Amino acid sequence: MLWTKLATGLLLLAISLATGIPVGTVVPVMLRSGLNAKKNGTGKRIEGEVTQEVPLPSGAKISKGSRITGHVVSVTKPGSSGSSIVITFDAIQENGGAIPLAAAVLAVASFMSVSDAQSPISSSSDMDPKSAWVTRQVGGDVVNRGRGKVGSRGGVVGRWLEGSSVLATLTPNPAAGCPSGPGYDREQAVWIFSSAACGTYGLSDVKIASPGDTPPLGNIVLTSSKNVEIRGGSGWLLIVAAAQ
Repeated sequence: MLWTKLATGLLLLAISLATGIPVGTVVPVMLRSGLNAKKNGTGKRIEGEVTQEVPLPSGAKISKGSRITGHVVSVTKPGSSGSSIVITFDAIQENGGAIPLAAAVLAVASFMSVSDAQSPISSSSDMDPKSAWVTRQVGGDVVNRGRGKVGSRGGVVGRWLEGSSVLATLTPNPAAGCPSGPGYDREQAVWIFSSAACGTYGLSDVKIASPGDTPPLGNIVLTSSKNVEIRGGSGWLLIVAAAQ
């Protein structure tokens, strides 16, 4: 039975590798690479990892810990008009194969914001088992691990699985730049992000000038009135913009 399930999973994954990841699939990522407009140049390689198992409509899953790669497309060094970095994510390395990727970004969180989202809201909760913690997602949703539920002001929006694994249905946030679209009709892997997370969190004046959902698809533009700088350990909530 176990081997049958394993064989089925590998077959579904092989199909996904061949056909690409469906448009609208959310992929939560932690970047190990830092970004710095003052220091980086065109072509700089960026790397990170998928932080939660990602379910696909086919029944296949992208494994937690899978490596994601990308590169810097262009850089505008800091000057009187600020600075910018354009990056793109190229592929996810999964079980020896590479899944091509063209991904836009919904939200980016600093290392500290990521850390805060994985800590209990109440300091007294440090004495409780982690499975009983109440935590706050980047963007404001509250995770009640003891009940296995994720809530926003509008009600229950998702469920907690284990660790920092959260499945939630995306909530459109057009005012912040994240309108509804493909993928908003099913549960998605959102990790430490809220269902309506959109934009940057804990990153001073770094902004998402273009999320990469318009041509050229996958080109994510980050700007700052000073220097675009994002340290390693940042969290990224990506969403597939085009099948490859």
